[in-house]
Amino acid sequence: KNKFESLRKVSFMTSRMKSLKYLDMSNNLLRHDGAGAQCQWAESLAELDLSSNQLADAVFECLPVNVRKLGLQNNQISNVPGRMAELEALEELNLASNRLADLPGCSGFRSLQLLSVEMNSILTPSADFFQSCPRVRELQAGHNPFKCSCELQAFVRLERRSGGKLFGWPAAYVCEYPEGLRGTELEDFHLSPLACNTALLLATALLLTLVLVAAVAFLCIYLDVPWYARMTWQWTQTKRRARHGPPGEQEAALQFHAFISYSERDAPWVKNELIPSLEKGEGCVQLCQHERNFIPGKSIVENIINCIEKSYKSIFVLSPNFVQSEWCHYELYFAHHKLFSENSNSLILILLEPIPPYLIPARYHKLKALMAKRTYLEWPKERSKRALFWANLRAAI
Repeated sequence: KNKFESLRKVSFMTSRMKSLKYLDMSNNLLRHDGAGAQCQWAESLAELDLSSNQLADAVFECLPVNVRKLGLQNNQISNVPGRMAELEALEELNLASNRLADLPGCSGFRSLQLLSVEMNSILTPSADFFQSCPRVRELQAGHNPFKCSCELQAFVRLERRSGGKLFGWPAAYVCEYPEGLRGTELEDFHLSPLACNTALLLATALLLTLVLVAAVAFLCIYLDVPWYARMTWQWTQTKRRARHGPPGEQEAALQFHAFISYSERDAPWVKNELIPSLEKGEGCVQLCQHERNFIPGKSIVENIINCIEKSYKSIFVLSPNFVQSEWCHYELYFAHHKLFSENSNSLILILLEPIPPYLIPARYHKLKALMAKRTYLEWPKERSKRALFWANLRAAI
């Protein structure tokens, strides 16, 4: 009950006390930051009481190697670190009233016979404690906030096999969680083997998941549920626009020769090459471009549908940038379904840059199918071949 603060300084105070066997340093203000500085205790020290101080996990780096009885109760210890000086002679260890969340192992205390971890924060103690600590003849682990669950049943069975090594059993071992079992002694806590059979639960969950995945796959592949859902939504939107739109809108449904879909990263080629070449000169083509033809106030998806519906053709400028654009995916999806729903030949594919197959994400399966089955125009790097390219494109439109 003094005001000692540094455990390391205390250790050096004892280093020359050749006959010191018992030292009580309880009720002080001792700390140890574990900054790498070594401690040096009296080699004869056999019993050390460091209870009621301010010691944390680092205290295990500063302990007398020959100590047999060690008191560390009422401190701030939350874990016994794996890397620590081995206390080969330690027989009794008191860690009551700390912050431990589990039982410590005996890797550093090979001679440990008595361990006290009462009044800590242990919810589910490890069931393999006595296997890792074969010499322990008494474990004091009562008065902890035990969580009565399947994991705790292994600890309860451990008590039956230990032959009375749990001190205070059963009165000191009471369920704290869950609320419905609070106050129940661990001895009276039981769960059915089925409720705690993890393998059976996993197998059941896996079976149900496989059945669900198979059902969803069946609906998607054979019934094409996403297709019908999207087409129903588009049909509903079209009917709503026709019902609420101005008179004469249906008569002027087809307003453009072609709708252009491209990645913003390919915009310079579209604006400097494609649009000027098609919209100027003899037989000019009227193109629908999102920057100038999307209607403000409408959603992007609705604008895409409107432009595709009001265009005879849909031109897709394909490149590695295209497959990385989410909006290009939507445009391709709607145009692809228009192709099948109207049985038309409205898609024109322009390959601006080669697209390696591994760059195409799995969700672009329609693009892979189109590139495999449909002819596309490839943008030539040689200027001499570009006149033929533009002629072919105009012919396709």
